[in-house]
Amino acid sequence: MAGPGAWGRLHFVLLSVSSWSLISAQVMDTKTIQVPENDPIEIPCAAYVSQSGTPRVEWKFEKGSSIVLFYYDSKFTDPYKGRAQYTPTGIRFTSVTRKDTGKYICEVLWTGSGGSGELSKSEVDLIVQDGSPPPTFQWYKDNILMPSNPKINEKFRNSSYTIDTKTGVLTIEPVTSFDTGDYFCEAQNNVGTAQKSEAIHLEATEVNVGGIVAAVVVLLIVLALVAFGIWFAYSRGFFSKRRGSTNKQVIYSQPSNRSDGEFKQTSSFLV
Repeated sequence: MAGPGAWGRLHFVLLSVSSWSLISAQVMDTKTIQVPENDPIEIPCAAYVSQSGTPRVEWKFEKGSSIVLFYYDSKFTDPYKGRAQYTPTGIRFTSVTRKDTGKYICEVLWTGSGGSGELSKSEVDLIVQDGSPPPTFQWYKDNILMPSNPKINEKFRNSSYTIDTKTGVLTIEPVTSFDTGDYFCEAQNNVGTAQKSEAIHLEATEVNVGGIVAAVVVLLIVLALVAFGIWFAYSRGFFSKRRGSTNKQVIYSQPSNRSDGEFKQTSSFLV
């Protein structure tokens, strides 16, 4: 005999499903819908067929071994409130993500006067695409498709670039004035429409290497001439004091020993 714990678990399971979903029902329709991520989608309920009586509609979401009852008693459960809208013929999502991928089960039971009392069921497998299959990339320059090999197109023959179609990376090396223009990338797979990036303007200016080299050579020649001129001036003494300066001191002196009979004037110069 099952203990109290077992009864508690059984009670929880019964609360997680509808009170009448245990009735066997034949699946009227099964389909698969693919949609890009973040797009709106309406999941149809093929089990709803107009007839007399009062319909009771419930929606379940199945993913793996998990089943969630997200619409019953004419209202949505969390977290579907605010992001889904109900109509008798389907459920409309304002936006879907990868987490919404799974099986959506619609069950309809007609009760009351004239109701058949039979349970109808339909299923939709929703696949939210997120870059699957992987997108391919291509680049445009000035609204012209850039070929994978620039040498095969006359308009791109003077450019040198590579395009990785799997990652979308455009590499231009070396960059020349021919690469000036507006570029944008486009990604596309077999789901939805192609997505374009914003245009990027590239302004390429070539460096005049020859002119720079010539200017450097001329500067070196001028510096060499200046250095030679300075050396030549020093070697000729133009930057030293002239000899024979006028600032000379002359001292006259008389000899201390002289005879009266012979007198000679002598002088000495001290510079």
